[in-house]
Amino acid sequence: MRLKLGAIPTIVISSPETARDILKVHDLQCCNRPSLNGPRRLSYNSLDIGFCPYGDYWREMRKFCVLELLSKKRLQSFQSIREQEVMSVIDFISQASLNKTPIDVSDMIFSLTAFTTCKIAFGRGFRGTKIDVGRFQDIMHEATSLLAGFSASDFFPYTGWLVDLLTGFHGRLEKIFHKFDEFYQQIIDQHVDTKRGTDEVEDVIDILLKLAEDDQADFGTLQITPNHIKAILMNLFLGGVDTTAITMTWAMAELVRNPDILKKVQHEVRACVGNRGRVTENDVEDLHYLKLIVKETLRLHPPAPLLGPRETMSAVKLNGFDIPNKTRILINAWGIGRDPSSWKSADEFIPERFQDSPIDYKGQYFQFLPFGSGRRGCAGMYMGVTMVELGLANLLYSFDWTVPNGMEDIDMEEGFGLTAHKKKPLILLPLLHHKEETDMVSN
Repeated sequence: MRLKLGAIPTIVISSPETARDILKVHDLQCCNRPSLNGPRRLSYNSLDIGFCPYGDYWREMRKFCVLELLSKKRLQSFQSIREQEVMSVIDFISQASLNKTPIDVSDMIFSLTAFTTCKIAFGRGFRGTKIDVGRFQDIMHEATSLLAGFSASDFFPYTGWLVDLLTGFHGRLEKIFHKFDEFYQQIIDQHVDTKRGTDEVEDVIDILLKLAEDDQADFGTLQITPNHIKAILMNLFLGGVDTTAITMTWAMAELVRNPDILKKVQHEVRACVGNRGRVTENDVEDLHYLKLIVKETLRLHPPAPLLGPRETMSAVKLNGFDIPNKTRILINAWGIGRDPSSWKSADEFIPERFQDSPIDYKGQYFQFLPFGSGRRGCAGMYMGVTMVELGLANLLYSFDWTVPNGMEDIDMEEGFGLTAHKKKPLILLPLLHHKEETDMVSN
């Protein structure tokens, strides 16, 4: 389908075949990012890797992030942080289960992903800043709303700025930018002023500050500045916290609505772990059915229903149509994941469809694109999936889950925005499963 929004030609893609043409056949011609008002401001004039234009700077920045921040060795170094934060949440839920108190699973999972990302990014939670987790969630939602919202200047380059002033979009954007900027700066200042112990795990800011001082670091012309650090933090928070929480929340919702599937995956997790009391990341490698559930959740509920917008850098031909230079391309990952020509019973939650199937989420199968594909595929995919699998495995191992009395079913309506969050909070009643853990909590 082809649209024209203001002065900007735009096409929306919902076909796996056309998505393949764009993301593989014509990837080089279609891998630019349009310069959009919200992303440009929040990324410090496109100093990140998610929103910056394609070119030498993007290649150097992506190389830097992949080698220094997102390598397998680096992700493994953060394993203890992930496991500790998950166990803190399990302890919290254990108390609620003893009191038979329903909990807001959506809010709890967001807190888990936010605290874990903060620990990985700067070695502590929100301690020492002016933001607590509740306020951080509000700021995150406002930021994603602005990223997905209508900025007139994005479509009417010469006159749209006036509309943005009159509608308040510009003021909201500046307000949220300064809140994030103050938050980032506080954390950077703390790292500069505080010496880290030799036995502490390096966090993301430690790594970035060290590289900023290293004249021997080989990243071409890239010189790390405080604004580069802030732009990378923006990618970590806006690209990782909410999307990871959304996936875990939808998975829990689907499992409670499908008790046979819930029972099957709990049997797998508990048989694998036994009475050890917790699931580690090493255990997750053997949880094959759990991995199928994560795939099926990403198919039905991709956290970003529209992949990051692309822009052509030259004219291309798609399906016999001539697509001019500077055309914006939106790929509908939600629609592709539910395409009945690719998926049998496309709207049903059936993890077994991935059993003995080579299809995965790494961007090589164009009927399944939760993380995109090609040059602009999500660099943080493994970090996100690792957190989802570990968190789900422990929630399913430690507790039985049900809807509270008086609730007939779970509302599965999706909220509208940059991310496809569950519109109404997921409220569930946790029941402690292991007698050994009940005794431990009681003492």
